[in-house]
Amino acid sequence: MRTKDAKEIYADIIHLPHHQSATRAHMSLYDRAAQFAPFAALTGFEDMVGEEARFTDSAIELSENEIEIINGILGEIQSNIENGGHPIVTVDRFIPDAYKQGGRYELFTGRIKRIDAMQKKLIFYGSEDTENKHIPTVDIPIDRVIQISIKEY
Repeated sequence: MRTKDAKEIYADIIHLPHHQSATRAHMSLYDRAAQFAPFAALTGFEDMVGEEARFTDSAIELSENEIEIINGILGEIQSNIENGGHPIVTVDRFIPDAYKQGGRYELFTGRIKRIDAMQKKLIFYGSEDTENKHIPTVDIPIDRVIQISIKEY
């Protein structure tokens, strides 16, 4: 048994003109393609998946020796401040993530204004211009510091 070719099956209609509606406008290719675009049934799902896939670091627990080294450098900075200096300091600090457990590590370099022993914070000038009082200061909690170095006295 022989199967018929498509040209034989549709021979009676293959040469007829394509039907165009008299009442409806011809759909553009863009609109036609939009019919087959993916549909997001769950709004926000892609954002949630992206947030879940985002990596965070866990906080590093410092050893007693590392804490002593940081405290020694903080003492050196404090004595420099008491003598009228405001050294430029680089701090490697942990910043907790607002949405999930963990966070990230970030280097910060700035001119230190003072060390707040009561609140256990390093207070930096908001800019190199130490006379400008309108620029907000930057506060870094000491317990989030994992490394500190003095760049310039």
